[in-house]
Amino acid sequence: MTDLKTLFTLSYGLYIVSSVNQEGKINGLIANSVAQITAEPVRIAVTLNKESLTHEYIQQTGLICVQPITEKASLIFIGNFGFRTGRTFDKFAKINHKLSKNGLAIVTENTSAYLILRVNNSIDLQTHTMFICSLEEAEMLDAVCPPMTYDFYHKELKGKTPKGAVTYQKN
Repeated sequence: MTDLKTLFTLSYGLYIVSSVNQEGKINGLIANSVAQITAEPVRIAVTLNKESLTHEYIQQTGLICVQPITEKASLIFIGNFGFRTGRTFDKFAKINHKLSKNGLAIVTENTSAYLILRVNNSIDLQTHTMFICSLEEAEMLDAVCPPMTYDFYHKELKGKTPKGAVTYQKN
């Protein structure tokens, strides 16, 4: 017997993952599959659905911005990045942000930090790609409000898991 509910005991954070394409257009999404995988040198793994526009941008430029979302973020804020496609909606139009020196969007509200990453390698996981990245730049933005966990998102905000998420399960 395999009880898939056991997967919900694994701990995750909630992140805005964004990138920029070759023409300078920005896009981002919500992800829960970001992890530091080594300390020396620092390597971060980011796993995204292949159908997302952000995935497409990352493949073009090899650049990623990861931002842990704080517990003060609302479902509306999260939904702006998590339940719409950047192919038909400008996710940054009404979100406070600035651009990094290489054109990545850094959200300046409801995030605890930003990490600028460069893709070193990728692993094809059929429906998703795991990007293995080196850390190029990082800064704390809000060291007071705790970062949001996926458990907090589900239990406190009553958030749903979208179909493209790595943790999505039918029923």
